[in-house]
Amino acid sequence: MPMDLNCDMGESFGTNIVGQDENIMPFVTSSNIACGFHGGDPVHIEKTIQLAIKHNIRIGAHPSYPDLEGFGRRPMKLPKEELKSILRYQIAALKGMVESAGGKLSYVKPHGALYNTAAHSRDETLTIIEAIQSIDPKLALMGFAGSVMQKEAKAKGMAFIAEAFADRRYEPDGSLMSRSKEGAVLTNVEDVVDQVRNLVEKQRVKTSDGTYISVKADSICVHGDNPSAPEIVKVIREFLIAQNGS
Repeated sequence: MPMDLNCDMGESFGTNIVGQDENIMPFVTSSNIACGFHGGDPVHIEKTIQLAIKHNIRIGAHPSYPDLEGFGRRPMKLPKEELKSILRYQIAALKGMVESAGGKLSYVKPHGALYNTAAHSRDETLTIIEAIQSIDPKLALMGFAGSVMQKEAKAKGMAFIAEAFADRRYEPDGSLMSRSKEGAVLTNVEDVVDQVRNLVEKQRVKTSDGTYISVKADSICVHGDNPSAPEIVKVIREFLIAQNGS
């Protein structure tokens, strides 16, 4: 498939089960695996890694601010060196676990509030890039299509995977609608497929006010904690295969 399909996974922690990794994994082509700071514990992370390797899925690290209680969705203003250390810790841990299982870490995708902040903050993005490159310069960065992340990664000569969202509503300014607003998360399969069709065929998305904006993406994300995720990824995968003519 020319268009990558990714999902946030490995986010279960202890008895708190998040998502349906086993049902989702067969239909995606990339897996963003939590690193323990917003979700995920060593046991669930390792199981998800093994599942990704079993299905020959590209693996990415999914680090966040240190925010287990808020699932990494609360913005945090941290000193540059502190944030860099936090990111190195998470990325290096996941890289080591992936390699010990016989796999390869291919990219890093920030999670939640870290992702949203980096999308418009040069300082946050540069901290993320520096942390990644200090561990492995060959790792790519996955981030919001058309964002500051994409611009700075290009300036640093870093491989960038431009991402769009299948199950999130966009605002007319190109940002994602706040989860606090009704309709921000798309759970109806038909709505999601329509959004993916627009992204793939016309490189655009329909916004909250009914207008369309241009979005050029290399990968499409479905959130693993979306209750409809297993059905959504299956239908999207079928659509993408049909688009590819195979």
